[in-house]
Amino acid sequence: MDILIRGERKEDYDDIKKINDLAFGQENEGRMVEALRKTRGYNPKLSLVAELNNNIVGHILFYPIKIKNEKKEFTALSLAPMAVCPKYQNKGIGNKLVIKGIEVAREYGFGAVIVVGHPKYYPRFGFQPASNWRMQLPFDVPDDVFLALELRNNYLKSFRGKVEYPREYFDAL
Repeated sequence: MDILIRGERKEDYDDIKKINDLAFGQENEGRMVEALRKTRGYNPKLSLVAELNNNIVGHILFYPIKIKNEKKEFTALSLAPMAVCPKYQNKGIGNKLVIKGIEVAREYGFGAVIVVGHPKYYPRFGFQPASNWRMQLPFDVPDDVFLALELRNNYLKSFRGKVEYPREYFDAL
């Protein structure tokens, strides 16, 4: 399969929503992407699509979030959502989206990525439990599904704090 991974374009918006809706079996993630697209923090270069034969078959979004404690505020990227059209799942497309997304995030100078995701999937890309850096979410999840990846050496060394997602993450639910 000759998959092209590239930044989204306006003409991709409907396909991105459809893929997220199909992959998750609901409209929440598609609505979240649409809402985040209207924010100041949104960067279309961090919203990637997988294209096969001129058709969009996958999508991944990296979005800047804050991690705060009583003394400091850090910026990281949240990886969410990541979706592949069900017909094309388990063919390596998700892997290509994650790898390219991490590469683009590094190019933009980000120091870390967090994800709430499958504990057997994301470690293959270097993700580790975020609790290793004493990070917390504003909601409860098992420790093995809240993961983080350093993009720059020792960037997370001084991290400790709670993730603050923009309201758009919750409004779509």
